[in-house]
Amino acid sequence: QVQLVESGGGSVQAGGSLRLSCVVSGRISSINTMGWYRQAPGKQRELVAGSTSGGITNYADSVKGRFAISRDNAKNTVYLQMNSLKPEDTAVYYCNYRRMTPPVTTYWGQGTQVTVSS
Repeated sequence: QVQLVESGGGSVQAGGSLRLSCVVSGRISSINTMGWYRQAPGKQRELVAGSTSGGITNYADSVKGRFAISRDNAKNTVYLQMNSLKPEDTAVYYCNYRRMTPPVTTYWGQGTQVTVSS
């Protein structure tokens, strides 16, 4: 099994910054993707940023230039640095880990609330 533990959410005013962290433990594959999704009330969960173990990253258009995903493979940790936060970034943010070796399996963290006030 794999466990994901997130931290770093909170409340901030528009224009502020937050950094989310997610530690992955358990049966981990060196070939994987790690990323962050978010879900606002009444909306579907959406990809915010993703990172492959090969070093490829991708971002939602709405966060490009403001958010940065990084990972420390030695610590099995993925980070999301969020700058210039906007009220529309308010959501529950979920860490995601996908093992890309068979069996390909996806795991989710418990979610951390990010609230941005105007």
